Amino acid sequence: MLEITAPFFERLNETAGINFSPFHDPYDWSRFVEGMWISVKLISAIIALSLVIGVLGAGAQTSKSRLLRIVVAAYIEVFRNTPPIVQLLFFYFGLGAITPQVDMGGWYEPIIGAFGWAVIAIGIFGGAYNVEIFRSGVEAVPHHTKEAAEALGFSDLKIFIYITLPLAFRFCLPALTNNIISLAKTSSLAYVIAVPEITYSLANIWSDSLNVSEMMVLLFVFYILLVAVIAQIMSFLERKLALKGYGQ
Repeated sequence: MLEITAPFFERLNETAGINFSPFHDPYDWSRFVEGMWISVKLISAIIALSLVIGVLGAGAQTSKSRLLRIVVAAYIEVFRNTPPIVQLLFFYFGLGAITPQVDMGGWYEPIIGAFGWAVIAIGIFGGAYNVEIFRSGVEAVPHHTKEAAEALGFSDLKIFIYITLPLAFRFCLPALTNNIISLAKTSSLAYVIAVPEITYSLANIWSDSLNVSEMMVLLFVFYILLVAVIAQIMSFLERKLALKGYGQ
């Protein structure tokens, strides 16, 4: 890669003072690529956790247990009405201070590192929204569909897993797309607890090379392209899973 880009970007730096160092400096390139890769892993883990929480929470909201419904409602209220950065700092510094540490042979490491806390905090934050999104999808499933399943001898759990959830997923895809994109952007908050994702990596590069403007451009481009890819994937899923007769 650098063999192709280095001559142009070195000349650009020498003649115009525009320094996109990751495209001509091997060390900065390695930091840039590592930051992108960690961001992709972080975002994937956050989205996965938020989806699991959303499904479980939506199922709990349909439970006959009043206590379970109250717990889920309280969780939604707490995590939807507090800033995600405050939640992230609470998990990392508040809970991180009391979690066990592992002996690494002479020094101790926390059992959950910065990456893990970022996934947990932002995933739980996004899960609170996904619970409501999946709940709206569940409520959109026609009641007679569930009644037909009951008549065929399906249990409540099987109705939810095999009938309600697949239909609800289709109905709530547009809202789910918006939240997934929002979570992808919110993942950049992991920078504040030193997760070496793209923002953190580019910040280190501009600290060393004094090329803040150029690195900010790269950061903008990265997230624009990332959101475009996510939007295309979700749009493909919407078309693929669309049900005739339901607004199509």
